[in-house]
Amino acid sequence: MECSQRLFRFDGRHSLKEGRGLLAGVDEAGRGPLAGPVVAAAVIFRRPVSLPGLNDSKQVSPRQRETLFRQILLHALIGVGRASESVIDEINIYQATRLAMREAVLALPQTPGLILIDGKISLDLPLPQRGIVRGDAQSAVIAAASIVAKVHRDHWMREMDQAYPDYGFARHKGYPTRGHLEQLRIHGTSPIHRKSFAPVREVESFYAEHV
Repeated sequence: MECSQRLFRFDGRHSLKEGRGLLAGVDEAGRGPLAGPVVAAAVIFRRPVSLPGLNDSKQVSPRQRETLFRQILLHALIGVGRASESVIDEINIYQATRLAMREAVLALPQTPGLILIDGKISLDLPLPQRGIVRGDAQSAVIAAASIVAKVHRDHWMREMDQAYPDYGFARHKGYPTRGHLEQLRIHGTSPIHRKSFAPVREVESFYAEHV
């Protein structure tokens, strides 16, 4: 069975079982990077659709993600939420992820009857919800949300590459690659680095002592 068909069948079983109307999927992108926001998306398909190649955003190429992203925009209601690096530093990445997910659901133009969330996460919303471990590999609406969140965040990080060209954000999107860590050591931190993350904190401490 083609992957997207399996994902949509999973959603269909939940819709039949719950019988709560519109089904929304929620996922995030950017929990692991050292810089930039965590971005969440919520997706509701307007009607049954066919999206060949739909899968967890980590399992498709950047070009495929962009193609699927455009198709999802045509067929779905979408909400996007974001928690900045300063919010992450203030309340920690887990709570910032929950905040971004909540904002994504509230940004939907219609209220879902049931929310499927990737991972063991609950949101502070008075709506029926289910946290599903590895949900982006099981549910079509969660997989679609993972793609929307990833593409939104990647686009934003490419913009930040223009603002802070020393770090290579367009390449690594803020993740702790060897090149990113090297640029951190050379240039110090930028305004969008997460000061509470250990590699960034270590660089800041070094510069405070030696500069």
